[in-house]
Amino acid sequence: MAYYWQSVSGHLELMNAARPLPEWLQDSQTPEKLRTRLELAQRIRRFAVSELHLPDNASYQRYADLQRKAVVWNVTAAPALSLKPETWCFPVAGCVGYRGYFDEQEARAEAARLQATGLDVHVYGVPAYSTLGWMNWAGGDPLLSTFVGYPEGDLARLIFHELAHQVVYAQDDTPFNESFATAVERLGVARWLVASGSDKARTDYAALEQQRLQFRALTRDTRRALTAIYESKSPSAHNRQAQLAMKTIAMDNFRTSYAELKKTWTPPAGTIEAYDRWVAQANNASFGAQAAYDDLVPGFEALFARSGGNWPAFYDEVRQLASLSKDERLKKLAVR
Repeated sequence: MAYYWQSVSGHLELMNAARPLPEWLQDSQTPEKLRTRLELAQRIRRFAVSELHLPDNASYQRYADLQRKAVVWNVTAAPALSLKPETWCFPVAGCVGYRGYFDEQEARAEAARLQATGLDVHVYGVPAYSTLGWMNWAGGDPLLSTFVGYPEGDLARLIFHELAHQVVYAQDDTPFNESFATAVERLGVARWLVASGSDKARTDYAALEQQRLQFRALTRDTRRALTAIYESKSPSAHNRQAQLAMKTIAMDNFRTSYAELKKTWTPPAGTIEAYDRWVAQANNASFGAQAAYDDLVPGFEALFARSGGNWPAFYDEVRQLASLSKDERLKKLAVR
């Protein structure tokens, strides 16, 4: 009950802090930089409806200044010799591979408790989350200070991603839900930048996207290496200590490869530091959580192509997938 109370009270605090965008835009006390970002967010929101056929509702029509670096902190956990995340089940959202906390210290206390049981644990700040459209009657999901200052392309990505969760959501299937939303954000932001993005936005986004793709490729290779260790049928694999030693080598190789990769990067200031923190703390929990946002994306992108690039038709196909069992979805999304 304490967990549910912090979830409800934290969300209500967020909702109470939000004010309609016209109020912010008409307020003489609103800083010009913030006013510009809110106007950009409005244009992105309209584009989401007119071009991507995402929901036209109350979400992202208000703004809240939270005066903190994240809206919630998620805790993920995985066994020492597996990338499969632990799951928790909740009303509405179903079973998911994380627990969210509005207070960072509470999140870290939960992480310490899980770690004491022998699990790999990862805590990370989240700039936004979706209420899946359930709270649109009360004002919807607001724009937040935790992400409104993002570069133009990344701001569009986040809004498209969170709105996609309101289109289709499969109960108890985090990889399906997050990969679908990630596919929508990638396809959507490409259209936004061509149709409405500034030259600077396109240049900045290209640099950041190249960096993201290279990092994802490196982490994907590491996940495959770790999975091979954990699922190996060789005699030595039955020795837990041998597997843990091989895991350590794989993690060391990952960090060495990352150090070499980032020497080639010249991204905007502040972005490498975020990767540095992730790599320093990388473990089964963080790799497992990342997989949910990556592994099925190619399947959704292929489905979009088969739908002729027609957004409503694509969403209908995804709804059909959501009605199937997890195994059937995976087969349908397999890229040959």
